[in-house]
Amino acid sequence: MKIHFGAALLPEGWARDTTLTVRDGRIAAVETGVPASPDAAVHAIGMPGLSNLHSHAFQRAIAGRAERRGPGEDSFWSWRDVMYRALGVMTPEAVEAITALAYVEMLESGFTRVGEFHYLHHAPDGTSYDEPAEMAFRVAAAAAATGIRLTLLPVFYAHAGFGGLSPTLGQRRFVSSLDGFARLLEGSARAIAPLDGAALGVAPHSLRAVTPEELAAVAAMRPGHPLHIHAAEQTREVEDCLTWSGARPVQWLLDHTEIDRHWCLIHATHMLPEETARLAHSGATAGLCPVTEANLGDGVFDAEGWQVAGGTWGVGTDSNVSIAANGELRMLEYGQRLVRRGRNLMASAPGRSTGHDMFGAALTGGARALGEAIPALRPGAPADIIALRGGPDGDEALDGWIFAAEDRGVEAVWCAGRLVVRDGRHVARDAVALTYEAATRCLL
Repeated sequence: MKIHFGAALLPEGWARDTTLTVRDGRIAAVETGVPASPDAAVHAIGMPGLSNLHSHAFQRAIAGRAERRGPGEDSFWSWRDVMYRALGVMTPEAVEAITALAYVEMLESGFTRVGEFHYLHHAPDGTSYDEPAEMAFRVAAAAAATGIRLTLLPVFYAHAGFGGLSPTLGQRRFVSSLDGFARLLEGSARAIAPLDGAALGVAPHSLRAVTPEELAAVAAMRPGHPLHIHAAEQTREVEDCLTWSGARPVQWLLDHTEIDRHWCLIHATHMLPEETARLAHSGATAGLCPVTEANLGDGVFDAEGWQVAGGTWGVGTDSNVSIAANGELRMLEYGQRLVRRGRNLMASAPGRSTGHDMFGAALTGGARALGEAIPALRPGAPADIIALRGGPDGDEALDGWIFAAEDRGVEAVWCAGRLVVRDGRHVARDAVALTYEAATRCLL
């Protein structure tokens, strides 16, 4: 198969009239400065696909259903109550259908890999399914059906708050013992085994949901593989951590764990400057979810301090209230503009394209966080490719896609050489949407 682009973003930069030859799911050859051959699919702009480093796919089902003001102060914590109430009627079949629709939308937006921070493990009454990893098999089935590449991050969740507080009734579908989690992890490995290019990491949910001893035990289960943890998302979380330990969440992690490039701290919103610098120097990735962080009123990440310290970052869709790769990047830059009262703040230097620098940073950080090589249009690389609609090329194409296009704005997507999005729509969208509607009719 051959794909010709009027302009393509190669590792060395933009190249005009580029033809990619794809064979057995990988890019076999790259030719530049050549016209399209009669047997080539022709598109305007070609780029490698992005990684969505943080998703709770099942939460797609409550998108738009938690926007009614409550009697008290609305916050992350009141939103969480709405999410917990939706769990009681989510069957494995419903979770598979919800996840499939979320993955369709991710692919349509330009994400070709997802890190599924997967913590909905058990039956509604909290008991384990006969197959402990039943829900992991459902996530893997959704990935197989849609074609997205999967890094599965099974979540260890044991407590309701710092210091080992007993879990609440609403958390019963998440909670595991260490032995139970080991069985769940083994089942998760079986679930993803048939998937091309899938990876498996671990995710201790947060310092409020695991004890120090449990964190160490979970981290030792998959050494050298992705390890993701929520950290410093909410100011109340920071205050509670200080009460428990005398340290802030990121500070505590840096002082008590061996954080390295395999770690991804999701959100890391509320850090002091010294925490920001130390975490950046550790090699960990900051997992930013700007749309969800805005939706939940979390706060704004210190991107300026992070950039000065040379930190690595990527983006995720988290609660999946809105799924768009360009939308996450746009929200990240706009949040910085509002807080710092400037423009083009995520560009690395004067004269640099903001869109180009953001895309490159998200490409690198997402890949590191999900345990893959940096996606690239080069011989030997997986054929995970996105095509943008016609218009300006070069860096103006990236700037236009992120800041001036509709959410998504992607024309075509290939995963492992398989065309999964054509004319902006996933090839299985209609069937997936019908299944989703039937499976979620009883929710909320």
